[in-house]
Amino acid sequence: MMPAEPKKHLVRNWLIALLLLIMYIWAFSGIPFTGVKENVKEIVGSIFQGLTHPDWAYVYTGDGEDLVSLMIQTVAIAFLGTFISSLLSIPFAFWAARTKQGNRFVSGSGKIMLTAIRTFPEIVLAIMFIKTVGPGSFAGVLAVSIHSIGMLAKLYSEAIENMDQGPSESVVSAGGNRWDILAYATLPQLVPEFISFTLYRFELAVRSASILGMVGAGGIGTPMIFAINARNWSRVGIILIGIIITVTIIDFISGQLRKRLV
Repeated sequence: MMPAEPKKHLVRNWLIALLLLIMYIWAFSGIPFTGVKENVKEIVGSIFQGLTHPDWAYVYTGDGEDLVSLMIQTVAIAFLGTFISSLLSIPFAFWAARTKQGNRFVSGSGKIMLTAIRTFPEIVLAIMFIKTVGPGSFAGVLAVSIHSIGMLAKLYSEAIENMDQGPSESVVSAGGNRWDILAYATLPQLVPEFISFTLYRFELAVRSASILGMVGAGGIGTPMIFAINARNWSRVGIILIGIIITVTIIDFISGQLRKRLV
């Protein structure tokens, strides 16, 4: 006879599985399905043909609207947005960090603020900034920087919370003041982690900046949405190749730097 405890776990697992199945059935039942288009084979074939035969002439044309120029612009949007957010995230991080000496109400309000900032997706922020500052790279930089504050400050605050207090206590026992604690105990621990988190966020920002152009926030996304609308799949193919290569290189360089820091 099966013991009571394993039997209870088995029943719980079956109930969870049944609940998930019901949720999936309910979710898919609300999706309207009008059937497959008659020319689906031609459409899929043209997409596959274009993606496998990219427009290599678009790589560099010298007019500033080619793949290389716009990928550089995309990386610049991500870099500037990440740089701005890395500076603005520091006060937010200390606000949200929950330490032994800190006030729980203050840190709790900081965490709520960071959660509220992260709630807005970058593409929504980009649309909002386009309405205020106009389309272009500046709107993309603002969208990346504001959204990144919510992400970076959260990571920074966790690093502050997990910081080893041993070096600080050693500086205090040696007669050091607050500035000595900051210089010899706090910064040596936090700066490498802050830089590591910033590099990781920069990797994600490059991916995001590639999409923001689809709503007019500059970068490679703008010609990509134009190519998709025009069914120019060979242009889409070369743009995707450019994004993949750029993101792969940045991921590799960032990963190597983070290994040296942490």
